[in-house]
Amino acid sequence: MTNRREFVKQSVLAAGAFGLPAPLLAAGTASARRPEPAARAMRILILGGTGFTGPHQVHYAIARGHHITVFNRGRRQADLPPGVVHLQGDRNAPDGVAALRAEVAKGTRWDVVIDNPTTLPFWVRDAASVLKDAAPHYIFISTISVYADTSRRGMDETTALAQYEGADPMAETMESMQQSRGSLYGPLKVISEREAEKWFPGRATIIRPGLIVGPGDMTGRFTYWPVRIARGGEVLAPGTGHDAVQIIDARDLAEWTVRMAETHTFGTFNATGPAGELTMAEMLGGVRAAFDGTSALNLTWVPAEFLAEQQIRGWSHMPVWVAPRADNAGFARVSIARALGQGLTFRPLATTARETLEWYRGLPADVQARVGGPLTAEREVEVLRAWHARAG
Repeated sequence: MTNRREFVKQSVLAAGAFGLPAPLLAAGTASARRPEPAARAMRILILGGTGFTGPHQVHYAIARGHHITVFNRGRRQADLPPGVVHLQGDRNAPDGVAALRAEVAKGTRWDVVIDNPTTLPFWVRDAASVLKDAAPHYIFISTISVYADTSRRGMDETTALAQYEGADPMAETMESMQQSRGSLYGPLKVISEREAEKWFPGRATIIRPGLIVGPGDMTGRFTYWPVRIARGGEVLAPGTGHDAVQIIDARDLAEWTVRMAETHTFGTFNATGPAGELTMAEMLGGVRAAFDGTSALNLTWVPAEFLAEQQIRGWSHMPVWVAPRADNAGFARVSIARALGQGLTFRPLATTARETLEWYRGLPADVQARVGGPLTAEREVEVLRAWHARAG
């Protein structure tokens, strides 16, 4: 975690290693020093807290001097600091917020609620209806997938939102979400945002992250690239290298969310990064900077059309990258000007890559197999061989 000058320097060095132009990386960078104490200690209720971003929120908030309560199913272990209060409940079950209701009935109050894991609108309704008088501030973590039209570059928080076209959003379940193959995800997040604003009118903060990456990500998103680049050799790289990408380290998102809680900043904010447009080549350059000199590396850029022929899909087989089309030209070019104005900062890509790899290497082998990315080494070799045969 370095200052802005070193952040840009690392990216320039990495870009030079690939013979690339220096990336457009701006804005502040996160600090490696222990966080300064907040001006006032707060009582923070985190719905979730043991998933991906939640533990980062908890650790940062504790370091800032806050008092933390987490509410979740209790099924996932997390290394949370001593003193964290645990409440248990399954928001997908009937009266799943009974533990929250009991705390409120006892007179427990918080300064802010951070709602991390919500996918379904009734989760927000049930929790927020109980908490509306128990906290003055509700932060809802949404997604940039709420936007209806990704063809326009520079989408900001005023861009038109996806419309729910089902019968009853409050009747949707995780099963119906899965059956929709993702088509319900954005529209239901929109309804969830409105529920947060309904129960906390003028007192809600809506944060819309892009792709969240870094240590603790069990999805294999982004993790594939530090794992693959650290291995060296010829690397299959998608597209031309000029396609735009946007990512945010979970720790940068978590720490900024806590700071937004401290200042009681209301409103809606896109939260991804970096500040300037980042290309796929520049992203891989930032990843490469984490392992400079450790292995021979050769990137082979393979056109999107050929990858499609080989049934190699963007986002899934080639994480972070999406094959460019007219209807998704704005997908990785979302405006984050409002969040930057409220102090969103980023650590260097090289730091994210190095620490993601360190986390990955500490996992058991069977877990590594699940989170190391969807493209096997054997399949990568097959596609590269086919591309070289085609290209001559």
